[in-house]
Amino acid sequence: MPYKLHSVFVRLENMKSFAEILNTLPQVSHLEALELYRGETLVDTIPNQPGKSGSLRVYYALSQDFGQLDAESTQAGLELFAEHVTDADAHPGKHPNIDRLRSVITHNECLQLRPIERTGGEDK
Repeated sequence: MPYKLHSVFVRLENMKSFAEILNTLPQVSHLEALELYRGETLVDTIPNQPGKSGSLRVYYALSQDFGQLDAESTQAGLELFAEHVTDADAHPGKHPNIDRLRSVITHNECLQLRPIERTGGEDK
């Protein structure tokens, strides 16, 4: 069943931090990674590993609601990243998954989001 960000956005005004928002997003323990494609070309992968799991949860929620990154979905993603967006704007390159959202908007791109399920029943 697709995740619906609408209910998260209704509560965003009451949330102050990325950590609070993150607690409302779908879990990703069943995922190995999420792949991003421009057409049929793989352009990046967000692995399910420490230091990337927050971004993976944001991108996975976007994949469930939108299926792709475009102007509309990237704006939603920026809202979900909360205070990290300000830090990313002040320090380009520090938050590449936020930089990517900005790039999609700036270059009017469209990237497909493909969640990759874990194999072998492993769970992190």
